[in-house]
Amino acid sequence: MTTTPAVPPAPVAVCSFIPDYVLRNVAERGGDDDRRAALQALATSGTMRSLRVQTEARRSVLPRSAMPEITTALAPPTKERLIRDAENTANLRGPIIRTEAGPASADETAEAAFERLGATWDFYFQVFARNSIDKAGMPIEGVVHYRRGYDNALWNGTQMIFGDGSGRLFTRLAHSLTVCAHEVSHGVVQYDGPLVYQGQSGALNESMADVLGVLVEQWSLDQPVEQADWLVGREILAPGVTGKALRSLAEPGTAYDDDVLGRDPQPGHMDGYVETDEDNGGVHINSGIPNRAFTFVAQRLGGRAWEDAGRIWYASLGHERLLPTATFRQFARITRYVASTLFGAGSRQVSAVEEAWDGVGVQL
Repeated sequence: MTTTPAVPPAPVAVCSFIPDYVLRNVAERGGDDDRRAALQALATSGTMRSLRVQTEARRSVLPRSAMPEITTALAPPTKERLIRDAENTANLRGPIIRTEAGPASADETAEAAFERLGATWDFYFQVFARNSIDKAGMPIEGVVHYRRGYDNALWNGTQMIFGDGSGRLFTRLAHSLTVCAHEVSHGVVQYDGPLVYQGQSGALNESMADVLGVLVEQWSLDQPVEQADWLVGREILAPGVTGKALRSLAEPGTAYDDDVLGRDPQPGHMDGYVETDEDNGGVHINSGIPNRAFTFVAQRLGGRAWEDAGRIWYASLGHERLLPTATFRQFARITRYVASTLFGAGSRQVSAVEEAWDGVGVQL
């Protein structure tokens, strides 16, 4: 009997919000305090990477049909959040300081994370009928006050982890809804994809987290496309940093231009695609291309982006044709197929998808 060999696990990185290349710029250009904070954040990413590799390896041997939602889908959906306090250490099992059943926390950051993770759960349930990260009611666990002055937020395969920032370049990452929703969405990608965190599939992984993170914010504000700014992480830049956010979905490459952070390197078209061995093959850099394609679709269709455009992208993420190593072109073709299935072959949604990918140089 011939069997199809399993796809070997590709290099897996912790899904951090602030890319390593930004932190390297800070380490090279910043003052002593900036350098120490950046080097600490880079070292932490390396430690977390090994933990997430183990989680992804376990998941890679499970077919989609074996996922837990098959056996627990009939359980009534309930939101379950818990927030731990790392107490400025690297302890990911610190005391639980906020739960669904408990009182509000006196810790402002814990309460911010609790509320924003809850808004993200609400979005997924009310818009896509999804019961938490794994579709089966998985508790959403956040860890706040990770290390001291830690300049990042990340998904490690089981938890959302938030630093408070050094206050010099980045600050209070748990207070940003797009940051919280981005990290939860990495969990969604992990369970629905998974998209290997390398090269173009890794850039799609990052892009899906950006797109879904922005949609959470727009939905929570009931904000139509015409009012959206398409920015991710606008709240985390410290005073004095020259920039408007960490990324711009609509205008990649324009989010910041700072003496210490450097200049936003994201391209918005395949003509500017960056071939690199860093950043897991450019997962944070080249994600600007599919990000811009999504905003083209949403802007062309108008209205609420989480409705037509969001449905197409979300259904494409969970589509059986999506390979773990999908390229931009393969994903683009799936979005066109999904749009045709949902809205009809001659629909304006299909036209919008085709024009969007053509607009960023991805040929269907």
